[in-house]
Amino acid sequence: MTTAKELAAQGVKIFRAGIWKPRTRPGAFEGVGTVGLPWLKRVKEETGMFVGVEVATAHHVYEAVKFGIDLVWIGARTSANPFAVQEVADAIKGMDIPVLIKNPVNPDLELWIGAIERINRAGITQIAAIHRGFSSYDQSEFRNHPQWQIPIELRRRIPELPIITDPSHIAGNRELLEEISQEAMDLNFDGLIIESHTCPDKAWSDAKQQITPVRLKEIIDNLVLRRPKIGDTPRVTLDELRKKIDLLDDQLLDLLKERMNISEAIGKYKYDNKITILQTRRYDEIMNNRRDRGSQRGLDEEFITRIFESIHEESIHRQNEIMNKATTKK
Repeated sequence: MTTAKELAAQGVKIFRAGIWKPRTRPGAFEGVGTVGLPWLKRVKEETGMFVGVEVATAHHVYEAVKFGIDLVWIGARTSANPFAVQEVADAIKGMDIPVLIKNPVNPDLELWIGAIERINRAGITQIAAIHRGFSSYDQSEFRNHPQWQIPIELRRRIPELPIITDPSHIAGNRELLEEISQEAMDLNFDGLIIESHTCPDKAWSDAKQQITPVRLKEIIDNLVLRRPKIGDTPRVTLDELRKKIDLLDDQLLDLLKERMNISEAIGKYKYDNKITILQTRRYDEIMNNRRDRGSQRGLDEEFITRIFESIHEESIHRQNEIMNKATTKK
């Protein structure tokens, strides 16, 4: 109640709490369960805020609605399971309640869209997506890598769908929250879901990523919203910049086509001279060289690595096709 009242005093209008908290391993705090729903009802009555909870089963849905919960969200572990999402969709069918859907733990856009479609087919029209980042085995400064290209593609595929970023779960620590929040706003996403606690270090769940209500207000106040005001006329229009992007993309595509033509010629040479397709030493040289040259141009090494891994994969594919065709003809 202390946290709720402090948040309400800062102007927060929606209060969410993990009554049920799915965890990777047993023994971790998994929420207080149904006993906490009257607490949320009290938050709503005393502060006027809307309240929301995570639901993962039909039972969760029925209990939440019974206590007057205003909105629900489907967590990352649940959205990764079509059967679980369908169970929630069947339970929520016919209800008039907003549903927020977190991205699956793995970077699978189709799985995320599938979860959204299942809820929509249950007759729910008030739907938003929550971008909370994606699990990765690679070492990173993030708890869950944002992989911004995935929610950006979701926006392209479903333009009318609101996207809310969850900086807390992306960061895993409070130091990165402001930076991630600003990036989400720069990408024109529609909102933020940030974890707060009156005494963060004493939180029972994810204490390192919690911030006080006062700090939350500071982050919100510091955000720069780059949406132009009505009547503003930028000296360089967005359309002009996009046309430049289109021209550069055409050049990139032409260069990629030329590069693949050379890869096919290399495949023919390797076949004629009985050379294996994969040359590990050459691959390592290329990757190290391109990363270095990219860094000299101010390009992120991880970005360069992803690009050239994809280019190399396509080159190998084309050389394989050349080898197979030549063998078949022979």
